[in-house]
Amino acid sequence: MMDSSHPYSALTPDCALDALDSTGLRTDGRLLALNSYENRVYQMGVEDAQPVVVKFYRPGRWRDDAILEEHAYTQDLAEREIPVVAPLRLNGATLHLHAGFRFAVYPKQGGRMPEFDRADALERMGRFLGRIHAVGATADFAHRPVLDLETFGYASRDFLQQGRWLPADLVAAWDSVVEHALASVAHCYARAGAVRTIRLHGDCHAGNVLWTDTGPHFVDFDDSRMGPAVQDLWMLLSGEREEQQAQMNAILTGYEDFMEFDPRELHLVEALRTLRLIHYAAWLARRWDDPAFPAAFPWFNTQQYWQARILELLEQIALMDEPPLVA
Repeated sequence: MMDSSHPYSALTPDCALDALDSTGLRTDGRLLALNSYENRVYQMGVEDAQPVVVKFYRPGRWRDDAILEEHAYTQDLAEREIPVVAPLRLNGATLHLHAGFRFAVYPKQGGRMPEFDRADALERMGRFLGRIHAVGATADFAHRPVLDLETFGYASRDFLQQGRWLPADLVAAWDSVVEHALASVAHCYARAGAVRTIRLHGDCHAGNVLWTDTGPHFVDFDDSRMGPAVQDLWMLLSGEREEQQAQMNAILTGYEDFMEFDPRELHLVEALRTLRLIHYAAWLARRWDDPAFPAAFPWFNTQQYWQARILELLEQIALMDEPPLVA
């Protein structure tokens, strides 16, 4: 049972269905919880129409203007026939309120997991990301943060230290390796120089891409923010250095059909990966009061978890000392 002190405790199935009804769409009572932890997301049946996907935003995370800024960006992309799943405009609005919960309604988009081990799939991904970034570069977000060393690195480090999440016998080792890792990230940024920041998807991993016969469809821009273009590219990479080099070549072959890529940003690949690792640990800690998190991530905050993260960061420090991939 949901802890009554948690903000989502009042979001019962009936409440969720009533929320969709409040937009004028009539639910048929079908409700399926989808795999989401930051927000609560449901597929809901609609009378005499296709099912829709309803996202209930985590209370207190984004202000309304930040959510609406993301909606405007995705709608702009969709209007340009770029395959992103944008919120529906119902009764003249994309952001709705019911029983204290803000929510948005999306069309259901089918698809399968992309096969990023195929060069042709990566080239197509690059082509669409180039189109997304070409639009993203035309304006800046005014209400969404920048992905950088401060927001993902120092802020995450400070939260974990102040909350005393580490086992006492690992505190010294963790503090040392995090400081070393963040210093290495800073050196990577220094080597890259003053790279441009643009509006990004922000969390462009395989789980946020649905593949159909027509190619990729990009979903969940909830983490959209300002940052270097390579942030949306590096998460498509996997394997050893030689494999990642070939994958990046395939991505950039498609990408540069629509958007010029600054090769200096390749200095940031391992730095951004390092920031994501630290930020992810802090994200789990920040959400630990949500009962869904201990149930879904029982391995978090164990001795073994933090030992593994220390080793992972040591590996990242070594990788950040290596020459970057080449464009």
